[in-house]
Amino acid sequence: MLNKAVRFHEFGAPEEKLEVEEIESSSLSSGEIKVTVKNAPINPADINFIQGTYGVKPELPTTPGVEGSGEVLESNADGIAIGDQVIFVNRVGTWQEEVVCTSEDVYVVPKNLDLAHEQAAMLKVNPLTALRLLEDYAELKPGDYVVQNAANSGVGQSLIQVAKQLGLKTINLVRREGLEDQLLGLGADHVLIDDADVVVKIREICGENLPKLACNAVGGDSALRLMDAIEERGHHVTYGAMSLRSIKVPNKFLIFKRITIHGLWVTKWIAENDRLAVDAAYTQLAEWVSAGKLVQPIDTIYPLAEIKSAMKHALQAKKSGKVMLKMNQ
Repeated sequence: MLNKAVRFHEFGAPEEKLEVEEIESSSLSSGEIKVTVKNAPINPADINFIQGTYGVKPELPTTPGVEGSGEVLESNADGIAIGDQVIFVNRVGTWQEEVVCTSEDVYVVPKNLDLAHEQAAMLKVNPLTALRLLEDYAELKPGDYVVQNAANSGVGQSLIQVAKQLGLKTINLVRREGLEDQLLGLGADHVLIDDADVVVKIREICGENLPKLACNAVGGDSALRLMDAIEERGHHVTYGAMSLRSIKVPNKFLIFKRITIHGLWVTKWIAENDRLAVDAAYTQLAEWVSAGKLVQPIDTIYPLAEIKSAMKHALQAKKSGKVMLKMNQ
């Protein structure tokens, strides 16, 4: 049986290198399942993966797709049944109609939770990154402030909503006007333009209760402003580098302010943690999604056959949400 899959044979511009090909569908070994993929988003990590600039480089040709949702078609794995809804927690190449993988590669969505496949497909990366940022670095209690840049990004919007569930206040920095209403609607407490005056504004808002945690997805001068804005012995976590500029930490922040600098790659967190902890995190996130307390916006959904158009759209700077691929139309 043939399986339609997006493939690339060399690294380069995603809108040029991707093709839809027919490949042989694999049979199952012990412990494996076959999943019909429903939806898969296009993430910045996917774009970097195709360009050859991501943290890992695959053997070529290969199928991209870091996350997605689907339904189990066949199962040779204990505890997973035909018809189960799953998301992929390990990289399996989700931009294809069917995926054969191990039971360890998926998280089975609890049957009592109502998750649309479009929302489930986006559960792996952004919401988990937000949760780890808020739970793993600073000792935060309800009412504490957290500051982040790139607040209108996928992680940024997830962080606003997760922080709300944890009773935390967020100060959200963005690079352009016109985003305030959207982010306040998600539960943001403050939305500020990320400019040279923003640290003064943050201090006016917080008074003596300065943020204990700063979440950085930009780098460069924006990352330094976050360091300046947090309290003494605060924590600064970098999980992205949208500006493509390195972070050069001034000595004063390390010596006198004694801040702690961290880095987060959620793929490593999944690989290095006990599976019970991973499942517990996804169950909490899935419960919030099911209850309508955690929602990720979708800009446009494309069929798999229109991957080039979908990729061109995903590469545009201004979008109202994720660009999504729908399989098996």
